[in-house]
Amino acid sequence: MLDTYLWGHVERISPEAPVPVVALDKKELRIGGAGNVALNLVSLGAQVSIISAMGKDDDGNALRALFEANKIDTGCLIQSERRITTNKARIISRNQQMMRLDSEITKDLDSKDESELYQRVKKYIETEKPAVIIFEDYNKGVLTEKLITDIIALCKQHGIVSTVDPKRRNFFTYKGVDIFKPNLKEVKDGLNLLIEDVSDEVLNEIHDLLKKQLDHQISFITLSEKGVFYKDGKSSKIVKSHIRNIADVSGAGDTVIAVASLIYATTGRTDIMAEVANIAGGLVCEEVGTAAIDKAKLLHECKLLLQ
Repeated sequence: MLDTYLWGHVERISPEAPVPVVALDKKELRIGGAGNVALNLVSLGAQVSIISAMGKDDDGNALRALFEANKIDTGCLIQSERRITTNKARIISRNQQMMRLDSEITKDLDSKDESELYQRVKKYIETEKPAVIIFEDYNKGVLTEKLITDIIALCKQHGIVSTVDPKRRNFFTYKGVDIFKPNLKEVKDGLNLLIEDVSDEVLNEIHDLLKKQLDHQISFITLSEKGVFYKDGKSSKIVKSHIRNIADVSGAGDTVIAVASLIYATTGRTDIMAEVANIAGGLVCEEVGTAAIDKAKLLHECKLLLQ
């Protein structure tokens, strides 16, 4: 996705309608969506390729240029004439978001684009031999049921760690992934649960319910201001959040899945993964808009908070 930020100030109300008139001060284009996950990984020193489909349009060209400027490989990126590039334009005044305008197509990829994307993934896996593949699902139609199932099978065949940040539509399609990372609301919606208490006992039960349907390895559930929860085959724990001056929560989930995937693929340690990803998610909430994690700042915070 392309994130467009329109920064301005309000001096008067429109004579045409009871709405504020925003005088534009500057316009900024940023990498958003799954691209923000890639940006977070690059900022931590990883070699990253973006695998997706977007439109053959000006927004798509601008997004590709941003990827390349940030050293994110675009060899597996499809620009299709049958889609438009998702663009979320945010109007901001006094560091507060006033409105968001979305341009997008959310229907599933057609069979031609789906087949081409799969072939690019297959070739990428065979030639690059990645350590981890992250499924970043936004219900925008790129991750179809067939692509999800087929790519997870490729990951298993080649011994590649697979992680997912799911959304409601394909929630139970990610069978057999290594790390399943929903937030608490997505879990409650997916399992049709009405719960208020967030305790070890409840979250362990949630993991067991998810395990029955997904047969995944690790549940990693973000709990907003309460931190994160993880459970693997050996242990489980709620990792509490740290006090922050929250400016904007947008993009925090992207940072969490990026850091968690990188740490787990490197160390195989679920506990370290959860602790560091929890800190990273809190840090980016101190920034306005989507922002990649700062490596030096993350290392400094880890030294302070992890004993």
